[in-house]
Amino acid sequence: MAFLRSKGYRIVTTNYACALGELDIVARDGEELVFVEVRSRSSGKHGSALDAVGPSKQKQVVRVAKAYLTREKPRFSTCRFDVVGITGESLEHIIDAFRA
Repeated sequence: MAFLRSKGYRIVTTNYACALGELDIVARDGEELVFVEVRSRSSGKHGSALDAVGPSKQKQVVRVAKAYLTREKPRFSTCRFDVVGITGESLEHIIDAFRA
């Protein structure tokens, strides 16, 4: 989270859970609401952590994000989905990684 804060993100909530699943981080980047999926792997031996956010994981995150929007009713101009992948010592941040 310190990484995101250093980039100007304001953390709204972490580990938001509902019956459909969990959101790792919900943050604000200016007026934009950002759903951040975080994945980590101790090494790149079996691929990068970003590889773990495939189409099925993306669909699940979108479903939970929709539930979050319905329940919490946050005010925002737009929203997007970012992915943070930590593979060993390497951290990668993909802004607007996928679309709903």
